[in-house]
Amino acid sequence: MLDLEIVPERSLGCEQWELVLGMHFSQAVAIIQSQVGNIKGVQVLYNDANPLEVDLIINLSQDGIRLFFDPVVQRLKIIEICNMKMVKLKYCGLAFNSPEVLPSIEQIEHSFGATHPGVYDSEKQLFVLNFRGLSFYFPVESRFQTGSTHNLGSLHFPPGSSPLVSRMAIYSGASVEMASAPELPLSCFHGQMYLKKAEVIRGDSYTKGIKLSLLVGANTRRIDSSKMQIEREVMLGNSAQDVASNLGAPCKVFYKSEDKMRIHSPNAHRRVAACRSDYFFNYFTLGLDILFDARTHLVKKVVMHTNYPGHYNFNMYQRCEFSVLLETMDVTAYCRWDDLCKKLTPSERPVVLNRASSTNTTNPFGSTFCYGYQDIIFEVMPNNYIASLSIYGDGKPCEGENDLA
Repeated sequence: MLDLEIVPERSLGCEQWELVLGMHFSQAVAIIQSQVGNIKGVQVLYNDANPLEVDLIINLSQDGIRLFFDPVVQRLKIIEICNMKMVKLKYCGLAFNSPEVLPSIEQIEHSFGATHPGVYDSEKQLFVLNFRGLSFYFPVESRFQTGSTHNLGSLHFPPGSSPLVSRMAIYSGASVEMASAPELPLSCFHGQMYLKKAEVIRGDSYTKGIKLSLLVGANTRRIDSSKMQIEREVMLGNSAQDVASNLGAPCKVFYKSEDKMRIHSPNAHRRVAACRSDYFFNYFTLGLDILFDARTHLVKKVVMHTNYPGHYNFNMYQRCEFSVLLETMDVTAYCRWDDLCKKLTPSERPVVLNRASSTNTTNPFGSTFCYGYQDIIFEVMPNNYIASLSIYGDGKPCEGENDLA
């Protein structure tokens, strides 16, 4: 049984780890993965057909905890304890829920102090006791009238039958119904940069590069710790040194061993030297992959990921909030492909892409479809949402760059 501390309007956790409101979905998953053996029975719930309309949920079924993530920003919005019997809970170091301490009305008022009057929901037969950023739900009999009571603790119940909390919620704001995901807390930056938005820079029917608005967390040990917003550009034809100077060291460098799209290029069967391989700079927290030419070490492609559930790469990247103006239409990470096709004229026949790893050749999510439009490739999921957007060039230096070959 997990023994956890709650902080209203902030978090649930212990000395080893902490689930913080506003943290990204991938950060919560990383915590859960680090607690294999302690946390069991993990489920991820989402709406495949409408992934932007229903919350992403991580259900810890054997620990009585559910984590609700905003489907658009994919940050933690609500922490719900849905089964109080499966977890021990403390507030300010004192237990208020455990096998030895039952979460009765009297215990909650003793642990958390004065509050607003409880509100009774006659349809659900629940009394809801609200603190700021914290709500407790008590199942009670229907003889209580709808509306507010003077003091929930002053209600008279038969001896030994005082209602116990059936579930509770931690959130940011005045009520759980109005809860929204906070901005990413400073404690979740961990020295990384995070993307606020990415604007694709276009010329006359061709792409130049991307302009990035980035969030950087200042030194969290200082009293005046804060977030800073900076802007950087990555242009097709930039050198690897310039990209590393602008964005910092990548999270990972990946060397291409194969190219599943190569067969569709005009020079697919031309022999190339086996000693060189194109390589990616992977920026997972920015939702970006930047591909460099093996010979010139210049940017030849940028891939922007949307991180929709139901995609093979889901949870590997954070969502890249890109926007690109095409034929007077602002294309974003939230556009549907069938809507885009009403205004754009992409390639008619897509390339079918089926991802698989060397260790697991089964892709449970099925294939995606790649459509070309000018120098842009749209990777589209079966539900018509865009999985990734790729911009590419000829691997030559952009203006002001020298060939480093």
